[in-house]
Amino acid sequence: MAAPKKGRNASAQSKPGRSLVLILIAIVALTGGMFLSGHTTPRLGIDLAGGTSITLTAVNEPGQPNAINKTNMDTAVEIMERRVNGLGVSEAEVQTQGNNNIIVNIPKGTNSEQAREQVGTTAKLYFRPLLQREASAPTPETSSSSSGSGSPSPSASGSPSASTSASGSDEPSSSGSPSSSATSQGRAVTDALKADETPSASSSASGTPSGSPSPSASGDAAASDTELQAQYAALNCADPDQRSEAGKAAKPGDSTVACGQDGGVWTKFLLGPVAVDGTEVDKAEAIFDTQSAAGWKVVMDFNSAGAKKFADITGQLATQTSPLNEFAIVLDDQVVSHPYVSTAITGGNAEISGSFTQQQAQDLSNMLSYGALPLTFRESSITTVDPALGGEQLQAGLIAGAIGLALVIIYLFAYYRGLALIAIASLLVSAALTYVIMSLLGPAIGFALNLPAVCGAIVAIGITADSFIVYFERVRDEIREGRSLRPAVERAWPRARRTILVSDFVSFLAAAVLFIVTVGKVQGFAFTLGLTTVLDVVVVFLFTKPLLTLLARRRFFASGHKWSGLDPKRLGAKPPLRRTRRPAAPVDPKEA
Repeated sequence: MAAPKKGRNASAQSKPGRSLVLILIAIVALTGGMFLSGHTTPRLGIDLAGGTSITLTAVNEPGQPNAINKTNMDTAVEIMERRVNGLGVSEAEVQTQGNNNIIVNIPKGTNSEQAREQVGTTAKLYFRPLLQREASAPTPETSSSSSGSGSPSPSASGSPSASTSASGSDEPSSSGSPSSSATSQGRAVTDALKADETPSASSSASGTPSGSPSPSASGDAAASDTELQAQYAALNCADPDQRSEAGKAAKPGDSTVACGQDGGVWTKFLLGPVAVDGTEVDKAEAIFDTQSAAGWKVVMDFNSAGAKKFADITGQLATQTSPLNEFAIVLDDQVVSHPYVSTAITGGNAEISGSFTQQQAQDLSNMLSYGALPLTFRESSITTVDPALGGEQLQAGLIAGAIGLALVIIYLFAYYRGLALIAIASLLVSAALTYVIMSLLGPAIGFALNLPAVCGAIVAIGITADSFIVYFERVRDEIREGRSLRPAVERAWPRARRTILVSDFVSFLAAAVLFIVTVGKVQGFAFTLGLTTVLDVVVVFLFTKPLLTLLARRRFFASGHKWSGLDPKRLGAKPPLRRTRRPAAPVDPKEA
């Protein structure tokens, strides 16, 4: 039984090159993937690369004094994270502070400006029927920006409709006050929606509602409509102050006024009660239609309740004439789109097609998918982090790491001498793996290197060096017992291996718990610490131990040179134990 065991040990000792080749292949493959991906450096977080920190404060809406609660705040955080992550922004942090504040940290980089704009737009999303619209005269402010979308149209089939019939710039009212015909049409649609009846084509054209409300209801509606028409007539959407206040106090069940851009021109809108809430949009996606001239369009899916409401409202609007056959997509009291309807849209899905650019289609789909927040927010503060400050912090962190590494190397050379070369080589391999994997994790999972993560990498230097020291000391213990180097290397490994695994398991467990129970930048420290702990096990098993096995065959180490760090005399080794035969006792002739 002993002979086969010895043969297996000899075979294992004679082929440490396999492990070295394996880790070399892994390093080459990961490095090649890093260069092929185009991400040759780790992504930097907001504290190192610079960026923007936004504080949003929840405000109570009229009639909802208890809306600000933990459930709604947590829901708002989740939706904001999805909105920002939907734009591909790395390490954007969204977290609550206190009872009514949300902090959003957006690092500088790809899509960061777009994310800042969409986070600032706190996104109360509604679908309202359009009663009237009128374009304002272009001003230097409004003419400098263009929505690029004339008038998108929803379609059940996927083929685009003519976009000119709903363009606010094609059919503006002739005066600031609405015409009597438009007023009667607005009342017709509002009454029809309140009565939940479908108006006929003749009633739409004549402006007479198909339903017949009672005299008292008619009086109340007329008074309300008169006040609303006065607001609409006085509204000037070219004025930023009026634009920001338009429709702020409106409840979902009331008609209201709003502003929006149409072809680069600010336009005012008179809108009916909310027909579909934005929370009922299940999914929206921007796609490019290659089968027609529609170009970029937005495809929407509703949940079951939203699908029924959307089918009802589009069925009612399809019987109206322009602009009463349009519905407005209202985001934070501002009209972002007003497509027209040519037929009832059933099935729980629809598409908005028109003169969209790719960016406009993606922005609209992102707002539709993630924009319906349960609360209204205002920006309390916006702080910009200077990249130069982050660069100074990174430089200071790297200097601290370099000093720590230099002290470790000095200690290794002073105490372990030649063995220090193995430790330094192992540290370099661990550093290379850490750098490559961090660079790859940036585009893969959005990992970004922040200052706490740098601290975690510096702490990992000590953890990795500790594993080498445990193994070296076990080898030295075997030499002190009088064994030669090659048997000492193999006999020391099982005991050192158990100690290294237990130590690294404790470090990884601490990192995992810290990652789970913390938020924000502290997670960067925990993630880096856990990653480097796993890499420590890989390096010790596949590089450090095989390399020491190979070097133990070299004369410099095997002979116990005084600079090898394994000199038996310097270690106080015991002389080898030799068995001596006791002289045989004389045989008594009598007993013989």
